[in-house]
Amino acid sequence: MGHDAFAHHALGSAALLIISALHQHPHQTAAQLVATSSVSRATTYRTLQRLADHGLVQHTGETWTLAPRALEGFGIRLPDTDNGHTPAQGWDKVAEQHGTWGIAARRKALHMAERAAYQEALDRLTEHRRRAVVIVRDGRQVLVPMPRPDEIPPLWLTPDGRVLDPLTGRPAADWRVATDGRLILITPSDQRSYDELAAAHAEALSEWESFA
Repeated sequence: MGHDAFAHHALGSAALLIISALHQHPHQTAAQLVATSSVSRATTYRTLQRLADHGLVQHTGETWTLAPRALEGFGIRLPDTDNGHTPAQGWDKVAEQHGTWGIAARRKALHMAERAAYQEALDRLTEHRRRAVVIVRDGRQVLVPMPRPDEIPPLWLTPDGRVLDPLTGRPAADWRVATDGRLILITPSDQRSYDELAAAHAEALSEWESFA
């Protein structure tokens, strides 16, 4: 039951465990609830008092039971208790009383934002330039430079920005256009800057032309 009424600063998760234990087996002593709810002794006594303040549980002698509508979050006023607490009027009201109303929605929104930021970071990491092809000619390793994205003909790009393989005419899954519109970044292991990549491209191009 992921309700704001059972948040940390409200009734707490222990309250939900004790309510569940009393729902399955009414008329339990505090010692029995320690075993059936798997809640520590001190937390059990503290939680029972908190639930009693809201009129959600009542005790006869040493045994505890749920109020008639406790599962709905509605408590009763105990005749032998004058603690100034108003009986619970539903789980929403309990959450409002403890200042936890809306905390689950805020936590969900925060987690969604964090996941989106994490995915965006992953996308940036996957946008790395493809390494140049190395071929061997006459015992020498020759670096074949890849074209820079700002030199790619428009016909190589799809309307949504994907890169077409000029040989097959189909989008190349391992090529991507970077956010700066100039670089195609592919390999996460390549962390060079644009200037470093441009210098490497010029060097490879010079070597290729001299070899040719």
